[in-house]
Amino acid sequence: MRILTATLILALTVGTSAMAKPPLRDVAEIDDAIMAIAIADAIRKSCDNINARLIRAYSELNRLKSLARERGYTEDEVEDYVTSKAEKARMKDKAERFLAENGVRPDDRPALCRFGQTQIQSQTQIGQLLR
Repeated sequence: MRILTATLILALTVGTSAMAKPPLRDVAEIDDAIMAIAIADAIRKSCDNINARLIRAYSELNRLKSLARERGYTEDEVEDYVTSKAEKARMKDKAERFLAENGVRPDDRPALCRFGQTQIQSQTQIGQLLR
């Protein structure tokens, strides 16, 4: 009986830990969309001729929050993810790597603005947040 009980406890423990949620930073659909919003925000702040589609950006943020809740994350977990200084620094690094991979230095405003215009014309995830 003890062996059966120990086996059952072990199985439940392993099963529960296997079903644990990954950190939101590891949910690519959410993390990549947050990065797109961050890049679009940097572009609109840097480029006088590019504006944000704020309603679309807020709608996207609400969609991402809903998606996180559907996947079992609490409001506190979502809030911690978007307000954490460590996560903000990680996201900045991720966005800068993405821009560098696309030939743009974040401190090169003309290049950033050209990139923004290209994103708008191509209707990418970033471009859809800009006009």
